[in-house]
Amino acid sequence: MKFNTLDLTRVWAAVTGIVLAVWYFGLVWGGERPTMVLPMLVTAIGGFELFLFSQDMWLKRRGKHG
Repeated sequence: MKFNTLDLTRVWAAVTGIVLAVWYFGLVWGGERPTMVLPMLVTAIGGFELFLFSQDMWLKRRGKHG
């Protein structure tokens, strides 16, 4: 299985987002206050993934209908 650069970027973004989200909820569960940057990073990575997912869906739809 061979990935291109965009696919590898998406994999790293997903892994990083999951690790940061687990870190955030671990801090909250442990009773500590997370830094203000941590939720912003999780949100930014999630937005990146959501954009690429919606772009894939749009391109698949466009390919079938035109």
